[in-house]
Order: sequence, then C-alpha cells, then structure tokens
Amino acid sequence: MKVLVTDPITARFAPILQGGGHEIVLAADLPEEELLAALPGTEIIVCSRLTEDMARAAGPGLRLVQCTGAGYERIALDALPPGTAVCNTFHHGRSIAEHVVMVALMLSRKVLRRDRLVRKGVWESVSADPALPLGDTLAGRTLGLLGLGETGREVARLAQAFGLRVQATRRDPASPLEDGLHLDRVLPSDQLPELLATSDIVVVTVPLNEHTRGMIGAAELNLMRPTALLINVARGPVIDEHALYEALAADRIAGAGIDVWWPTDGKARGGSTMPFDKLENVVLTPHNSGHTTETFERRARDIAANLTALAENRPLHNVVLFRGKTG
Repeated sequence: MKVLVTDPITARFAPILQGGGHEIVLAADLPEEELLAALPGTEIIVCSRLTEDMARAAGPGLRLVQCTGAGYERIALDALPPGTAVCNTFHHGRSIAEHVVMVALMLSRKVLRRDRLVRKGVWESVSADPALPLGDTLAGRTLGLLGLGETGREVARLAQAFGLRVQATRRDPASPLEDGLHLDRVLPSDQLPELLATSDIVVVTVPLNEHTRGMIGAAELNLMRPTALLINVARGPVIDEHALYEALAADRIAGAGIDVWWPTDGKARGGSTMPFDKLENVVLTPHNSGHTTETFERRARDIAANLTALAENRPLHNVVLFRGKTG
C-alpha cells in the first residue's frame, strides 16, 4: 500500500512504519504543490492536518486517514471520499502527567524566580532572609482534575504517588474507574464550583468542544483559593485568556502552568494576546508536555499496527469516523 506521511515527528519513526513492507512516502518537508502532486494513488495518509485540497488530491482510493495524535479537529472530514476511515492514537498520558507534576513543583518552589536570581548572584533563601515564606510539598494537598480521560487518569496516578488527594469532575461520576485507580471523590460536571473551591492544584484535561469552551472564566477563577495553582494541558480556549491573566496579575490565584495556547494572529507571545511572559507566577511551555520519545514511539507502533490491519482486512484500532460508501 502507498502510505504518505506528512507529520514531521512521526517521520522520525519511519523504520517502525516500514516494517510491513509498504511504500512509505515521507512528505513532511514538501512544498504544498509537490505534496498535492504526491497524493494521487495514496491509500493511507498519516498526518496531524488534512486540508480539503489534500483530500481531493488523494482521490477515491483513499482508505485511511491515520491521525498522529488524539485530536482530529484539523482533518477536513467532510471532504473525505466514501469508504475512508479516520483513526487516532494516544500514549501521551504519562508524559503529560510528569509535566503536570514538574510544573506544580516549579510553581510551588518558585523555581524559575530562584534560578533567575541565582544567575544574577542574588541568594534568595530563608537562610539569608528568615522573613521569606517557605515552599510547600505536594503531599497532603488536594489536586482537582477536570476530565478523566487518558491524561486525567495518569495525572491522578502520579499525583497519588506524591501523596496528593485527588478529586475530579466527569459527566458520569458513577461510571466505574479503571482497575487500580481510586479517587477521593468524583463529582458530576455541574459541581465544578465545588472542585475549584476545594482544590490546591487544578489540572485541566478536558477536550475542547461547545460544552468546554470558556468553562473557566472570571467567576470560576474567583472561586479558587488564593494559594491555588491552575495547570492547563488541554486546549487554551477552555480557559478565558483575559480572565486568567487578570487573576494571575492580581495574585487572586498563586500561579499557572500554560502548555496550550489561544488562537491569535500575533506570534510575538507564542499564541496569546496577553503578556503572560511578564508574570513571575507562571510556567510557560510551547504545547510540548506530551513530546517524549515514549509517546511518539508508541504512537508509531499503533500506526504500524493499523497499516497491517488494513492490509489484512482486519478491524482497525481507534476508529473515530468511517465515511460509508453510498449506493
């Protein structure tokens, strides 16, 4: 089968994909015109983005669009020919969970500030200034999760290993948890205010949709403790950008970890219209919390398994859409 790979990160793991003997075309670096010219006759596209022009160029022989991550919002689903399946893949949960704990520790211990001052020769420590506040351990604090998907579950497991109490909101709080996962309490989604008011660290892991867009605004931020931290590893628009900046600038919450950003035409601040980079109580990262070798190697193995399954006419894994043939 002809497999076109347009995702540059997945292209690093091409040897895993080539194990099935398929014709693998690495097209991540091709200009748009050359990419479109390479698409006819392609049966499988491995990508994180697929435009209408790309779908049309592939033609009716396209059988599978294999997303290289969990999200498929950048796939032009309506442009796909009949008979095309769309699949996704995961494996990012543990990597993101480690990022969450790292950021929580950095904010709790003011790591970025202390690092910057030491580089300037300033020794900001209680040994030099007994009036300085002490840092906090994670053990004994309460972490509140918005969402219990793969990422939320891995955050819960790792947080509990650090001695945190864990609570969460989910649409169906009575739904059984995975074996070995035990939370202090699981609340229905409409009890988000209770979770915000009783958590020391709030971690956002919900998908972005019409129900979650803007779910944390000024009113919700005002419910949080002034000592609380907010860490967003979901999508930027789940949180009102301006409300978050104002809460941080006014010290109404203690800090935030921002790994996901908001749509903006301005690139100066990497995806924000607000100067988060001027605040000391934030840790800013470029949407890379899940970017580890383990994440992408396991995704590549998932993708390779789907290539083999399609070649052998076996069921595909993680199908999110199938455009059935008509007539």
